[in-house]
Amino acid sequence: MSSSKAPVTVRRARTSDIPGIQQMVEPLVQRRILLGKDAVVFYEAVQEFKVAVDDRGAIIGCGALHVFWEDLGEVRTLAVSDAWLGQGVGRMLLAALEEEARELGLSRLFCLTFEVPFFERNGFIASPLALVEPEVYAELVRSPDEGVAEFLDLARVKPNTLGNTRMLKHL
Repeated sequence: MSSSKAPVTVRRARTSDIPGIQQMVEPLVQRRILLGKDAVVFYEAVQEFKVAVDDRGAIIGCGALHVFWEDLGEVRTLAVSDAWLGQGVGRMLLAALEEEARELGLSRLFCLTFEVPFFERNGFIASPLALVEPEVYAELVRSPDEGVAEFLDLARVKPNTLGNTRMLKHL
């Protein structure tokens, strides 16, 4: 971290953080880097989120861990404020999400991302579609979650996923 930047803390998100998370994520949604979500979806998933805050308590980054199956989770909505890019905030958030994944008993994490070099530096590798067995696929396809549809590469989410790279990390 640059000496010009104040200390950063990563903590569990609170409902009061949701407007700040939405504000940080919205430019990335507009650039089609992240999927857009309604406020209700963020509130429903608040327990999945971690936030990075500066010494004034301002949100400078966020990320979520979504459990897919008994051993598989997804890193979602990982974002860092432009002013803090390259300062280790994303790495701190990812480390916190990985720690939580291990505590939950997950052994694999995946992401769908345009930020391939960042995830490669953090131990993820490009991975084929077949991350789950056919029986698990049959269960997952029942989920109404758009992220699950994206993971399964369903046609209805194609416009949002073109160009994304599927990446995997074994914990």
